[in-house]
Amino acid sequence: MIAVINVFTVEPANQSRLLDILSAATEGTVDRAKGFRGATLHRSLDGTRVTMRAEWASLDDYEAMRRDPAPLRYFEEALSIAKFDPGLYEVVRRFEPRQDGAR
Repeated sequence: MIAVINVFTVEPANQSRLLDILSAATEGTVDRAKGFRGATLHRSLDGTRVTMRAEWASLDDYEAMRRDPAPLRYFEEALSIAKFDPGLYEVVRRFEPRQDGAR
């Protein structure tokens, strides 16, 4: 499994719009792509960043989604109001809350 972590830098006035664009892209096209395992969308409290973390079954599945023209218009719109720093990572380990009641 791989994780794609994109950090977008945006003017605070455009943070909500960017969140809407990324949500529309994910709910409308990306979530139907082969190998998509899920995503989380984060906004910074100061309004200057948006981070999206998505998990994919494989790098090939992610690259196939990027070649699909359906989400392209969303990505182009996002880049018209924000700069982004993409990153591809291998998922090494996931941590979950303990179920035994210990904290």
